[in-house]
Amino acid sequence: MATLDDDDIAAATVGDLRPYAAGVVLEEYNPAWPDWYAEEEAAIRAALGDVALRIEHTGSTSVPGLAAKAVIDILLLVPDAAAEVAYLSALEAAGYELRIRQPDWYQHRCFVRRVDSGARWNVNLHVLSPESGGPEIERILAFRDWLRTHEDDRAYYERTKRELTQREWKFVQHYANAKSGVVEEILGRALFG
Repeated sequence: MATLDDDDIAAATVGDLRPYAAGVVLEEYNPAWPDWYAEEEAAIRAALGDVALRIEHTGSTSVPGLAAKAVIDILLLVPDAAAEVAYLSALEAAGYELRIRQPDWYQHRCFVRRVDSGARWNVNLHVLSPESGGPEIERILAFRDWLRTHEDDRAYYERTKRELTQREWKFVQHYANAKSGVVEEILGRALFG
């Protein structure tokens, strides 16, 4: 959950950096989202086999009852995220495009599949490894699990997101950055009680 400025965004982007051409749109929770995730998980497992150490549905679409952008966020753990040769071509063959490479932030990689490129739904596939990404993995899963079981914070987070959708964003990362204070506040409760 890194906060990035425009230079960071440009440096981490693989391929052309494209401004976010539309406002952020939240949809009411869709009970089909877990099924969409399950199809993606099966495709990732088929593509990677044992290289996929763990796959988790994360982000707002993984929290029942939470409004979200209709993008399935997935956390994929591989033995070494920096060793792209072990997974890059297999994920590309499965239809994922590498868009973000952040070697200075837990060796994070992000692949996407987009409806405008022929996918059935939008996907962000975040790749980390247990050794280099351990702290961030714990934070991602703690945030998801807390929101699943704490209605008050789920509502607070949704209100924040709805307020932020009223603004225009040059890059979707700016929207994510704007949520970071609330995310950190909720994470504080999730991790430290």
